[in-house]
Amino acid sequence: MATASFTDSMRRLASAQKGRAKGAPAYSVYVNRPVGRVFAAAAHTIGLSPNGVTAVSAAFTFSGILVLALVDPSWWTGIVVWLLLAIGYALDSADGQVARLRGGGSLAGEWLDHFIDAIKIVSLPIATAIGLYRFSDLPMPYVLVPLAFAIVATATFFGMILNDLLKSSKGIASSAETGGGGALRSIILLPVDYGIVCLVYVLWGWATVFALAYAFFFAAAAAFCLLAAVRWFRAMRSLGTGGANA
Repeated sequence: MATASFTDSMRRLASAQKGRAKGAPAYSVYVNRPVGRVFAAAAHTIGLSPNGVTAVSAAFTFSGILVLALVDPSWWTGIVVWLLLAIGYALDSADGQVARLRGGGSLAGEWLDHFIDAIKIVSLPIATAIGLYRFSDLPMPYVLVPLAFAIVATATFFGMILNDLLKSSKGIASSAETGGGGALRSIILLPVDYGIVCLVYVLWGWATVFALAYAFFFAAAAAFCLLAAVRWFRAMRSLGTGGANA
């Protein structure tokens, strides 16, 4: 497949962006996607496939996760972790954009993207718990917070995927296809934005400060999961009772 120039790829992406979910968190929309667009244009220019971009994204993300679990925390390790996670997140946005430049993605590519996301979402808080247990003197409740975060993050991710899957089975467009929401909602949702959660790791070298900030993000994620679950359940109930009830 012939490659296009970086400038041409950027122009095509700017005019062919997919719709964003209603009220999507501001960092993901206004920072991560534009950075991902630059990475996508660069990847397309050198002929990297969408799955190749997904693999590079995973390499950055899981490198950051390994640093959390294996390297003694300091001011610079926190910055390294944040950069690795942030670059991995931007590349996670880039793979789909590369697919659009190449004429569309594949089911296999979408499956791979979600599969790696599922591993990332649960392994990041687990690595955080391991790092706090190994390298800090914090009381055990602080170490348990990341494990609770793993449960909440996994439930939220599965809920979103299942929500869109069941809607599509009824011929209803997913939230990512139905246009944007208000800017205020995007800002309010910042505490549950993965990109902002990654940013808290710059505090990794100061265990107590990090643990308090991380506990705040956990509380926000738990509240979001609870409220979203209620709304999703009501939405599924309104679609009818065609499926079997547990």
